Amino acid sequence: MAKEKIVLAYSGGLDTSVILKWLKETYDAEIIAFTADIGQKDELDGLEEKALQTGASKIYIDDLREEFAKDFINPMFQAGALYEGQYLLGTSIARPLIAKRMVEIARAEGATAIAHGATGKGNDQVRFELTAAALAPELSVIAPWRLEQFREEFPGRAEMIAYAEKHGIPVTASAAKPYSTDRNLLHISFESGMLEDPWFDAASDENKGMYVLSVAPEDAPDQAEYIELEFDKGDCVAINGNKLSPLQVMETLNEIGGKHGIGRVDMVENRFVGMKSRGVYETPGGTILFTAHRKMESLTMDRDVMHLRDSLITKYATLVYNGFWFAPERLAIQALVGESQKNVSGTVRLKLYKGNVMGAGVKSPVSLYNPEIATMEADPTKAYDQGDATGFIHLNALRLKVSSGVEQNAKK
Repeated sequence: MAKEKIVLAYSGGLDTSVILKWLKETYDAEIIAFTADIGQKDELDGLEEKALQTGASKIYIDDLREEFAKDFINPMFQAGALYEGQYLLGTSIARPLIAKRMVEIARAEGATAIAHGATGKGNDQVRFELTAAALAPELSVIAPWRLEQFREEFPGRAEMIAYAEKHGIPVTASAAKPYSTDRNLLHISFESGMLEDPWFDAASDENKGMYVLSVAPEDAPDQAEYIELEFDKGDCVAINGNKLSPLQVMETLNEIGGKHGIGRVDMVENRFVGMKSRGVYETPGGTILFTAHRKMESLTMDRDVMHLRDSLITKYATLVYNGFWFAPERLAIQALVGESQKNVSGTVRLKLYKGNVMGAGVKSPVSLYNPEIATMEADPTKAYDQGDATGFIHLNALRLKVSSGVEQNAKK
């Protein structure tokens, strides 16, 4: 009788390496490892050999970088998503793509369950499992960190390291790791360890070695750099005149932004599960793209369409952060966002200098800005009669006058 198959989201780190072996032994199952290449760079080196050595019957290492940029990052940036005013959702937006591919592999392999190494305290468990529920409700989900048996066996990292050594699992972790990281095409995050103290200065000179994608702003070049981003229907399609794919856009902007110390964020955020957590993020390319996109919209998007879309930013960002990427309400908002982007086309010029992204010009063949109407000089078009503003103000002031009169009478 064939063994049950379980597809495991596998990074090759201590947790998922131990979980792979533990699942195989505990469930007497065939474990199929899956790693999504979404821009981790050298973190993928040697994963296939390691997974098979640890006990996986097969491993998928799928290059999803172009899909990540085109179908996840771009739509999210079109929506102007920013969680709690700071976070560009680098980890959040990657999870639904990973889970989507896990579901596809599970169905292709005839697996009955998927598994992940997310802890019971974090957001990722929710993101993985809500995606699975939306796309493949028939699949079971195994979350070892929420199983009492697993937690009793592994109350801490020391026990996991000992287990790995006992079973010959190669790991580079130590019991005193100062922080944990998560890297992809959009960003890299740092949390836990020394960062759990919100008074700890993550940008101190002593901590410069932590950062991966960017130099410290004070170490960035003393000469500003100008770049031009070309947009078509809300997506960046060229940088400095060079046509690029969505993946190439992100890679190019990460390199440019990192050189100028752009995109560092240190924040205490509210997790979906109810606790606050401190995270440090590097998002150099995303910060440039987000800023440029907003400036392109300022020239080309209708005022009330922009205000309507903006009124949904908090809702949209929260949906992404909480794992509802495939929920009907996110898809509905995305449809509205897509309609709002049809004229977001043109070129934005930016000035980059020591951690700052500054506007330096914007132009578009479908610009809604008319200098002849907006001018403070004589209006040659006669499109705007300043005298019309008198009635406009009177009508908008009417309810204020009535309200004030009622309050004054009440005081008599």
